[in-house]
Amino acid sequence: MEPVYFPIIGLARTVFALQGLKFTVTGDDNIPAAGGAVIAINHTGYMDFTYAGLPARTHKRYIRFMAKKEVFDNSISGPIMRSLKHIPVDRSAGADSYREAVARLKSGELVGVYPEATISRSFEIKEFKSGAARMALEADVPIIPIVIWGAQRVWTKGFPKRLGRTNTPIAIKVGEPIQPYEPASALTEQLHSTMQEMLLDVQRDYPHEVGAYWVPARLGGSAPTLEEANAMDMAEAAEKAAKRSQG
Repeated sequence: MEPVYFPIIGLARTVFALQGLKFTVTGDDNIPAAGGAVIAINHTGYMDFTYAGLPARTHKRYIRFMAKKEVFDNSISGPIMRSLKHIPVDRSAGADSYREAVARLKSGELVGVYPEATISRSFEIKEFKSGAARMALEADVPIIPIVIWGAQRVWTKGFPKRLGRTNTPIAIKVGEPIQPYEPASALTEQLHSTMQEMLLDVQRDYPHEVGAYWVPARLGGSAPTLEEANAMDMAEAAEKAAKRSQG
């Protein structure tokens, strides 16, 4: 038993119940009962990593998430993240975190990654980085795709938190394992197309509000299109780079 992770999950479940979150989980048997695997998750909100761990509990397993270094530097979240054995990622020098993730995979752990790297403002699947595929290849483990829908309603980029009792439905779909193969670019492309299909699948039975900020433009919402969101991300990155150069 994990002395910290186990009670943290219990606390999280209590919080979810108080919030009235209504989870629908499918495909959880696709999480391997033993052995390493890359858990690839779409990224629509700040809380979706807390929901992504739920399917792993079917086999009483834990996911070690790769998260930005700033979360570990925080005086409150840092000690928690380290005690849960998550993996810090320094985006300016990611080689160490990559090696650590591969080592964890080879030792039989589940490592959670966001192939999109950042939250998708459009709530569509963004372009993927190749890290998930490369780690799976080097460690010789499968990739397990997970799509979460509804997390963006709780807390997402550019909108206020909704952490009270909202009774928000959240759908979690776990796809079949994708065995690694060369080249990494082709494996990344397959992962991307698989997760796009999974997203469409979970959206079919989900109630969407016309004009709502958390609903993709494709489904009648007011979220930016993928192209518009990409332009916003590029502008934000350029602004941050300019501030760093001035500092």
